[in-house]
Amino acid sequence: MNKIRLSISIFVLFCTTVLSANAQDVKGDAKAGEKKIALCLGCHGINGYQASFPEIYKVPKISGQGAKYVVSALTAYKKGDRKHPTMGGIALGLSDQDIADLAAYYEVLGKVDSGPVPAKAVAGNAIAAELVKKGACVSCHGENFSKPIDPSFPKIAGQHADYLFVALKSYKSQGNSTWGRNHPVMGGVAKQFSNADMKELANYIGSLPGELQTVQPNRFR
Repeated sequence: MNKIRLSISIFVLFCTTVLSANAQDVKGDAKAGEKKIALCLGCHGINGYQASFPEIYKVPKISGQGAKYVVSALTAYKKGDRKHPTMGGIALGLSDQDIADLAAYYEVLGKVDSGPVPAKAVAGNAIAAELVKKGACVSCHGENFSKPIDPSFPKIAGQHADYLFVALKSYKSQGNSTWGRNHPVMGGVAKQFSNADMKELANYIGSLPGELQTVQPNRFR
């Protein structure tokens, strides 16, 4: 029986790995992605738009975000590794090609308008500096938090602080059927911090200059 369970576990892990790899390998088309953004605009195309679940916070800026990270995030919502009723429902309706096209579109959207980002972020206050060191944040997100060492990691400099706070808390949420994120590295990092720590960290990173934007379609301006 144990051998059967082990075989099933290995098979499930193999299928999950293949699904993730396939999603990352599909080539995205930004022009095709522009025709598929209708469901995205209602939240990510309005400056200051706020979500209300599981608490009130601004939805993340995704224009200028790395395409491979957007693919990774949407795939995680589709698989259920990230739990969120709205995003999960939207992601389930997307094919791997849809996801790749949307990611390609948002990576280039607004890129021309983004100004230069310093090679290294200015240091925050002593508390923020200690938290960044404790979380080893630059080891994945880069010295300026806008040039991650792997394109499947997010740019986070200049992201809305309240969103960053909620995102960090979501990595600590386990066993919840509607909310939380399963990520072994970020889960381990987030568990080191209290809510006060995470808010301090989010406020610091959110205050930094970055490449992320909310680009509103003309009809919303």
